[in-house]
Amino acid sequence: MAAVCKGCGDGEGLPFDFKMAYQPIVAMNEQRVWGYEALVRGPNGESAHSVLSQLTEDQLYRFDQAARVMAIETAGQLFDDPQARLSINFMPNAVYEPQACIQKSLAAARRSNFPAANLMFEFTENERMADPAHVERIVQAYKKLGFLTALDDFGAGYAGLSLLARLQPDLIKVDMELLRDIHLSRSKQVIVAGIASMARELDIKVLAEGVESEAELTVLRAAGIDLFQGYYFAKPGFMSLPNVAAFSHATVALVG
Repeated sequence: MAAVCKGCGDGEGLPFDFKMAYQPIVAMNEQRVWGYEALVRGPNGESAHSVLSQLTEDQLYRFDQAARVMAIETAGQLFDDPQARLSINFMPNAVYEPQACIQKSLAAARRSNFPAANLMFEFTENERMADPAHVERIVQAYKKLGFLTALDDFGAGYAGLSLLARLQPDLIKVDMELLRDIHLSRSKQVIVAGIASMARELDIKVLAEGVESEAELTVLRAAGIDLFQGYYFAKPGFMSLPNVAAFSHATVALVG
């Protein structure tokens, strides 16, 4: 029987409310929605910052658990594709012990009839990690449970390649600042092509986030990237799954 995480709490006692928005992740080669990222929003659709700025250190554990549970339970109500992934951001410093702290997420998946195997957990490299070994333990534990793991904002943080080598996530999300107007920057094109090539050698998927134009998309596809997320396809849907826009250079509209 799995241990219970005594420090995680269940979200009770948080002095603020929040909801979720969902943004599609598009697989271009298959011309389908591969999954959705769950994004924290205020109770009336306010920005994530409006929620996260209220967090205190002693609320991290409760909030992390409550956000995971809400993301999963809402996805269980909204998703109609049994293959669609749900990507959830998590705070490594809000996980006491991986096997124990995941139990509320697994329980939420069971209650919602959401396939636990479709969960992907994202962590970001632009936060200084006081204990990289702890993050590595979390990643390895989640992989053993059958979850995908993703390194967000790759290329923007402090650890970069050394963190990638150590953690070996299933997917990396290239930082949007590297992708913005990439069609106008030879240096960005070379760097991103190098990232994509390296990831292929390591059998790691690459996702380009923050894509806003067809010109950016064209260059990124030429670099061998297949997974995309950004306003070019759809803005996040507040407590809903947004329709994914058709794009001019293809005849098939992607439907979520």
